[in-house]
Amino acid sequence: MKSQVFNPFLPLNEYVPDGEPHVFGDRVYIFGSHDKEGGDTFCMLDYVAYSASIYDLKAWRYEGVIYRADQDPDYANRKYMYAPDVVRGNDGRYYLYYSMSGFRGVGGYFGPISVAVCDEPAGKYEFIGYVKYPDGTPMKDYVPFDPAAINDGGRIMLYFGTQYPFEEEPGFFENEEHIQCEMDMFGKSRDEILSMARKDSVMGPVMAELCDDMMTVKVPPKHIIPYKIKGTGFEAHPFFEASSIRKVGDTYYFVYSSMQNHELCYATSSCPDRDFVFGGTIVSNGDVGLNGRTEAQRLNMTGTTHGSIENINGEWYVFYHRLTHKSDYSRQACAEKISILPDGSIPQVEITSCGLNGGALTAQGTYPAVIACNITNGNMPHGSNKIYTESFPNVNNEGDQRFIAEIADGTLIGFKYFDFQGNTTLQITYKGDADGVIEVYQQTDKACLGTLQIKPSKEWQSTKGNIPFENGISPLFLIFRGKGQISCKEISF
Repeated sequence: MKSQVFNPFLPLNEYVPDGEPHVFGDRVYIFGSHDKEGGDTFCMLDYVAYSASIYDLKAWRYEGVIYRADQDPDYANRKYMYAPDVVRGNDGRYYLYYSMSGFRGVGGYFGPISVAVCDEPAGKYEFIGYVKYPDGTPMKDYVPFDPAAINDGGRIMLYFGTQYPFEEEPGFFENEEHIQCEMDMFGKSRDEILSMARKDSVMGPVMAELCDDMMTVKVPPKHIIPYKIKGTGFEAHPFFEASSIRKVGDTYYFVYSSMQNHELCYATSSCPDRDFVFGGTIVSNGDVGLNGRTEAQRLNMTGTTHGSIENINGEWYVFYHRLTHKSDYSRQACAEKISILPDGSIPQVEITSCGLNGGALTAQGTYPAVIACNITNGNMPHGSNKIYTESFPNVNNEGDQRFIAEIADGTLIGFKYFDFQGNTTLQITYKGDADGVIEVYQQTDKACLGTLQIKPSKEWQSTKGNIPFENGISPLFLIFRGKGQISCKEISF
């Protein structure tokens, strides 16, 4: 069988969320945070990088650890490095921007933004300082969080920020609870919060221009989108976090995670620092919004997402992440091909299992069950800053074995897409205390193609059945019917 790639596109034991893809030379690099498999907070591990030839997105190479959290001077107080970005400076070197945080995000909004440098995209970066003003004072204006950078013809521009709806509530200036919450969350004084709130806000997406040294502020930060967006195109999809910036022709694309916190949206402008207009949703990690799908109909556990778009060998892709382990703390990189239409719009794309493969996966051989792009019991939760204890289907692991766990009656497992050519059998590797059947579909609105028997088993075992698949490219859906629960490790054709 020819080489293929599926989502998640990195090794299944790797958790690199918040991905910023960048083409440098003839390779595309993915830079991101680094979660621990089954971890109990965000970004527990040091930064690593992966890269692939722009001519072959099916073969990703591990570049190793590029930067350690203990290289940051504030490591003793805040041990976790959050979503980074990398940009090439005018001196030809590569600059890494990131912010530090404590356990489960505590102190992550305090700033400043740290900077490290390297002579190559995925070498060993060294800390060189903080984004600062000309007098040496660290830049802590607004909320220095989730930095993103672009070298726009020699101009170095840095984007960052986060946003909560406190100040949109009626009577904010008399609401002591909201004021104190902002003070504690952002590490700012009452005067800072209130004086900025009267002008616009400390929150919202902002941009600063940097000098050639890549650290010194040349043009002070200012909002690129106003904090107060009621009555504007941003009202239904307000900025939350995850700033990212790209330039396509003469148009700037600002990519961000909305307050829905499961979707990457975009806004466009002819200027890098103002006049951004809401464009739409690029991708949701639960396919919410696609073809009218509501949040109650989400096709996975949804939650934090962060990523960007990149042109790779003439084609555009969006990079995002999915959630595993019933939390926001074990996130895996995924990607989909997108289209930028002649009018500049980006239609929302469907999440798939085949991602960067350049087409459907061949319905031959064995695949890990965890490449399923839809995992739902019809009532999936939206992630928050915790680990869920209630039972619902999820990607999980025991040592080096990875599987979909807690599959109960009515659970749907979906793979998009496979190329079926003369397939007549399907085998599932599972274990659990369940007694029932797995129904097999190519379309859930059509008749079941056949069933596979499930019996209780404490060890991994296989069930196999004759399935008259229709030839051609289609999804594969598995629905469990029965008592108890199973875990599913592999599917085989």
